[in-house]
Amino acid sequence: MLTYTRLILTSALLASFSLPVQAETVYVSNEKDNSVSVIDGESLKVTSTIKTGRRPRGIVLSEDMTKLYVCIGDDNRVDVIDLKTGKVVDRLPSGPDPELMALHPDGHHLYIANEDDNMVTVLDIDSKKVLNEIQVGVEPEGMGISPDGKLLVNTSETTNMAHFIDTDSREIIGNVLVDSRPRVAEFTPDNKHVWVSAEIGGTVSVIDSAEKKVIHKIRFEIPGVSADAIQPVGVKITKDGKRAFVALGPANRVAEIDPATYEVKKYYLVGQRVWNMALGQNETRLYTTNGVSSDVSVIDLASEKVVKSLKVGRAPWGVVVKP
Repeated sequence: MLTYTRLILTSALLASFSLPVQAETVYVSNEKDNSVSVIDGESLKVTSTIKTGRRPRGIVLSEDMTKLYVCIGDDNRVDVIDLKTGKVVDRLPSGPDPELMALHPDGHHLYIANEDDNMVTVLDIDSKKVLNEIQVGVEPEGMGISPDGKLLVNTSETTNMAHFIDTDSREIIGNVLVDSRPRVAEFTPDNKHVWVSAEIGGTVSVIDSAEKKVIHKIRFEIPGVSADAIQPVGVKITKDGKRAFVALGPANRVAEIDPATYEVKKYYLVGQRVWNMALGQNETRLYTTNGVSSDVSVIDLASEKVVKSLKVGRAPWGVVVKP
């Protein structure tokens, strides 16, 4: 009877830690391997690797989910991957050293941050033509677009600003000073606020998108981790606006924040130098790219546990999820 009882308890314990099956595909750009790793959401295994140009970083899915756009930093272009064949089928122009980009909700325009010439390139995907080059601050990186498509926010790492760009006029309509080395800009689902991470400043600035001013700064404290190791980069907010996550770089943690109170609710221990993140299709998972340990951590958001770590290529950087 004791053995049987133990068996039942063991089975129940294992079941409690089992990860719900997800029919989704995860794509991860590997900066030092010039590749994109393809991860099956059901098995949580790398199923294939797609070769790209040199130094792939920012990645975005097309509106119809049939293609993947990849910033190719050292080749000054955007590679287009056909997701059915798993091959690069086209190359789009960009400025020098593209890092991050945003796709307009219309699915036809890409906004690309070109780190080396302090420009944001506006690209018409269908014609493959550059429509505009918008002068911004020094070392542009972050690219966030509002859910309604009316506002674009670019962050400049050296100027320490968030630049608000009207997508109709393609002109800067506001500049907001934030803390040192801003990296990622993420709008809230209601368009009202944009969160901007500051890697060296160690904060996330919450900016009122209408007033163009900082209304709150989120700070982080992790017992046993030095303040200079807490370097916010990636930011993700759920579609209902009730949960937010910030990747904290060499602190090897992801912070979960309550957007209503800006309170840090929890820290998740993930791989080394967590960089960027993507929410799963039903937002019960969070995938993180860990640049130094060259792996992806999988966080089950229902149980609030890190449930998987899987190796990908060297220096994983960007990540997106296809349902």
